[in-house]
Amino acid sequence: MTRGSPYAPHTDEETAAMLDAVGVEDEESLFDIPEDVRFDGEFGIEARSERDIRSELATTFKKNQDLTEFLGRGHHSHYIPSLVDDITRRSEFLTSYTQYQPEITQGFLQALFEYQSILVELTGLPVANCSMYDAATALAEAARLAGRVRRVSGTQILVPEILHEGKRSVLDNYVAGTDLTVETYPMDDGNVDLDAVAELADEDTAMVYAENPTVRGTIEERLSDIGDVADDAGALFCLGTDTVALALLEEPASVGADIVVGEADALGMPTAYGMGLGLFATRESFLRQVPGRLVGASEDAGGKRAYTLTLQTREQHIRKERATSNICTNQAWVALRAAMHAAYLGPDGLTDLAKQCVTDAASLASDLTELRGIKAPVHDRHHFREFVAHTDQPAQAIASDLEAEGFAVHVVGEHELQVCITDLNAPKADELVAAFEEVL
Repeated sequence: MTRGSPYAPHTDEETAAMLDAVGVEDEESLFDIPEDVRFDGEFGIEARSERDIRSELATTFKKNQDLTEFLGRGHHSHYIPSLVDDITRRSEFLTSYTQYQPEITQGFLQALFEYQSILVELTGLPVANCSMYDAATALAEAARLAGRVRRVSGTQILVPEILHEGKRSVLDNYVAGTDLTVETYPMDDGNVDLDAVAELADEDTAMVYAENPTVRGTIEERLSDIGDVADDAGALFCLGTDTVALALLEEPASVGADIVVGEADALGMPTAYGMGLGLFATRESFLRQVPGRLVGASEDAGGKRAYTLTLQTREQHIRKERATSNICTNQAWVALRAAMHAAYLGPDGLTDLAKQCVTDAASLASDLTELRGIKAPVHDRHHFREFVAHTDQPAQAIASDLEAEGFAVHVVGEHELQVCITDLNAPKADELVAAFEEVL
């Protein structure tokens, strides 16, 4: 046995045969590592005691800015009950990978089935998977699904011109190499310009995507009309949203949504600005085209209710390049946290939280617009969690001054700031208003 990883136990003969097949002399030749970053066997780090390291790290951490974040745009933090942390830290949850062996993962599979069931209840659509990487990959997978099931020969994916840059980037990446193309439609005062969409959507359109709430926090008021436009063109209607908003806003199924994607990590997870949890729900007719994992309920040999991953013949570990998606795993542990948080809140608690997202945003916008040199919100719409404010002074300068006062907001234009308020930062809202008044 050669040295190296015990998980790849190749013999010297096997290694030599593989190297010969690719035309190199040794394994090191497979890598092009610049000399200035190549490991020479020494880290160059002075050995120190644990106590010294702790002291140095504590000094370093004190240099971090203690900012109260009023940031949103796809990353939303709500208070997470302590039981979510305590239960999900159990070893059987933390150490679990994809639940391929149902006989030893019934508890986790049941929790994921409950997560799917919660999404089904919130969206009104009959099929939900047990999570995607994030909202961006969920949108991209929706576009690929639309390309596979489209009733028309069209290849166009219509998205709003005001779309989070991360979502657009991932979408462009996913459709590269396919015949799908991504085009934008204009917005009207923060919401969909319905006449423009109606003009753009035709037999060449495979999917129309809209958001509720939008990336600027506005609540879309004509979802049914957008769904009708998509249906008339023979395209799928995909709606982007999140788990908290779904508790209060129009049910996607009732407005004609064929696919619902978005952020499920609004529950169960703090703001990560990177890792997320994507929700994906759709119609039963698309069941065999759904990306990612599906947990199904059945019965074991003794007639007891049991859970298992189902319809795996759609997936890459069985079908390889013929799979509906190349998603290799999901965010199972994060989905577990979201399901626990939702169950803790219950229907009434989740609705109350969603209502607070509307009332707190309206209240904060009203307080800010009382200040000289600021108008909030910019859009004459109802808002959910966040809104855009116009500033007479340059927005970047105001944001920098607010940072010095201990607050973080988004700069979204030369004279536009975006502010997001949730139950976590709401107690600091008056201080934020005072800081605005100080810096304006």
